[in-house]
Amino acid sequence: MIKAAKPKIRVVKKQIEGIRLTFGSILLVLCCAFLLVLSTFVQLNVTHFIIPKGLFSGANLQISDFLHTYRLIPQIPVVMFVGAFLGKKYGIACILLYILTGLFIIPVFALGGGPKYIFEYGFGYILAYIPAVFFAGSILKSGFTNRNMLHAVLVGVLTIHIIGILYMLFIAGLKHEGTAFMWGWIFAQSGVKIIYDFIFSFALVFIAKYAKIILWFFM
Repeated sequence: MIKAAKPKIRVVKKQIEGIRLTFGSILLVLCCAFLLVLSTFVQLNVTHFIIPKGLFSGANLQISDFLHTYRLIPQIPVVMFVGAFLGKKYGIACILLYILTGLFIIPVFALGGGPKYIFEYGFGYILAYIPAVFFAGSILKSGFTNRNMLHAVLVGVLTIHIIGILYMLFIAGLKHEGTAFMWGWIFAQSGVKIIYDFIFSFALVFIAKYAKIILWFFM
């Protein structure tokens, strides 16, 4: 009886420890929230090789024609890092802290802050961080296999962009914006950018896999 009950006791003990707030866990949530704020105002110049349009037309090409520089704001990859590193519960707490801070305390969003920010076209992307972290954290709970990491990134990034687009369409409809504006917004915020979000999100989730092992080991 006692031996049979020991595995169940261990499971319950892990669940209790998983929901206990410690100084270390609170500190990590605050640090990740600060990292989210930093990622809002950081711009990365990502330069990579491309196939130029004039490659097969006999155009006189230079080395610069084979290079493309994309300016990436890495907040979505950082959100995926937060979800992978903190897990579902603490990750959502971190996102909520970030959102509430921007709405009611300090203007930490890209275009400012305050309650009126909910009417900004891009606020839907921020709200979508909550379900994205939930889904990613739930998927990665069963382990950081390559398949799980790829699945978490795909679901998380798509969730953010889909909800962000739907929210933008709703706000644009309220403001009676035209179709050209809506398509332009979608292309700017969820066009080529989504590819970079996928790539860098996977990279940061991979980093989170080892950061989680190292840092939580000392908690």
